Amino acid sequence: MTEGYVAPGLERVREVFEAGLAEELGAGFAAIRDGEVVVDIWGGWANREQTRPWTKDTIVPVYSTTKGVSALIVAIASDHGLLDYDAPTASLWPAFGTHGKERITIAQTLAHMAGVPGFLEPIDPDLWLDPPACAEAIAALAPLWPPASASGYHPLTWGYIVGEIVQRAAGRSLGTILREDICAPLGIDFRIGTPESEYARAAEMKKPSRAGEFGEITPPRKAAFFTKWAAPVRGSARWRKIEIPSANGHGTALGVARLYEAYATGGMIGGVRVLSQEGFDALTRRRWKGDDLVLPFNIDWRTGVIGNSNKIYGSNPEALGHSGSGGSVGFGDPVAGVSVGYVMNRQSHYIMGDPRSLRLIDALYSCL
Repeated sequence: MTEGYVAPGLERVREVFEAGLAEELGAGFAAIRDGEVVVDIWGGWANREQTRPWTKDTIVPVYSTTKGVSALIVAIASDHGLLDYDAPTASLWPAFGTHGKERITIAQTLAHMAGVPGFLEPIDPDLWLDPPACAEAIAALAPLWPPASASGYHPLTWGYIVGEIVQRAAGRSLGTILREDICAPLGIDFRIGTPESEYARAAEMKKPSRAGEFGEITPPRKAAFFTKWAAPVRGSARWRKIEIPSANGHGTALGVARLYEAYATGGMIGGVRVLSQEGFDALTRRRWKGDDLVLPFNIDWRTGVIGNSNKIYGSNPEALGHSGSGGSVGFGDPVAGVSVGYVMNRQSHYIMGDPRSLRLIDALYSCL
């Protein structure tokens, strides 16, 4: 059963969502147009035993959909003069400037060009649960390709690098800035670093039945995804509590849509300007476009967010978004004036462009 609100004229979105619940455990979908919530619906179950209904307040980890939110916080820090996108990452973090990484800029690092998508040599997976120690280990890595010569998606390491950049530049953690400066004052249900008080309303995740199709497992792909130590055990209290700006944001579909509204409006959220037009232009500037060395796609990398060249974030190429492991999506479309959040707890094997979200996005755009 589907609950929530759909604006008049958008009933097709509810119909598609209800039909799609057969493929879900639980899910939520939200859309904002010109500052107004036009869709906020949810349904299904928040736990694998199907005893706890998904409600308006159910939150869920959105994995890499977190990255577009984190990129926004970095942009805000840049807008405030706390960091310079064109400066070397090592200018803020000298330890990062090893093995040829001394010249790569912060913007290039945000565009996944640093060459350190993971650890080829074994590590204790619990290292991921100690962000300062993990950041130190990432800084010491030799790049797997010449830095700034190509992009290769950094599924987890990106967040530890970005977190270190923001902490050093701003004197506060990225999750703290998100909470204190954006989500708390604007009433947005999303956080990076989730306190214990929120765990009871967090949905349980169901893992996909098979892995995504990456093609040949090259060293960059192996380091990023295909080792026993490529990620920590997710879902523990410790994993929820720490900040991983690449991977452990928790929120509702509406929370995701509200944060990605900044990408649809040139830096406004709920009618409040959080980023100047100049800052928005820098955030959304293309940093690299080409075949990614980790993802099996041609990717249009902006400054931590993805341009819509593959048309998975609506029909307009001007849209900007990010996808998360298993299917979650957040994007903003400045042409349509629309932002979207889709969250779920049954993960699929699709790397990007999950059919569940595509059907909902298509239904939304057919009504606009």
